[in-house]
Amino acid sequence: MPRTLDSTDWRILKELMADGSLTNVALAGKVGLSAPPCLRRVRALEEAGVISGYTALVDERALGFELTAFAMVGLHNQSENDLRTFENRILGWPIVREAYMLSGESDYILKCIARDLSAFQDFILKDLTAVPNVASVKTTLAIRRAKMAPGVPPVGDRETG
Repeated sequence: MPRTLDSTDWRILKELMADGSLTNVALAGKVGLSAPPCLRRVRALEEAGVISGYTALVDERALGFELTAFAMVGLHNQSENDLRTFENRILGWPIVREAYMLSGESDYILKCIARDLSAFQDFILKDLTAVPNVASVKTTLAIRRAKMAPGVPPVGDRETG
């Protein structure tokens, strides 16, 4: 990050994390700036890589995706080449919406969104466990989402927990 973020930058980020569809004029009004300096700040945050993109949050269930599940994956080998090979395989699986390399008992956790249990089972049996380096897979089905907070915790006004 080429520059330190000030409180106005943090207010801009807080507002955009809450509603990425805000127009520049609306955003400027919420953070107490006129439109031109607000746009300059947003562009600077984008250029610095602090804002990496914009997306719409969708309700999976409203679109017919009833199942959220997590797969904890253990690999036989954890060399950098083997890890990269597995990560490249993950990129080709649309059912995997998020993936994290872990420390501890499992090597990766995959967040999967599927239309139903059958589709998730097909993925586990036909795709994931078919990867030669996969040693173990433990799955957990989500009952309901208790919280979803994209972005980072608020920093500018010191809101916590």
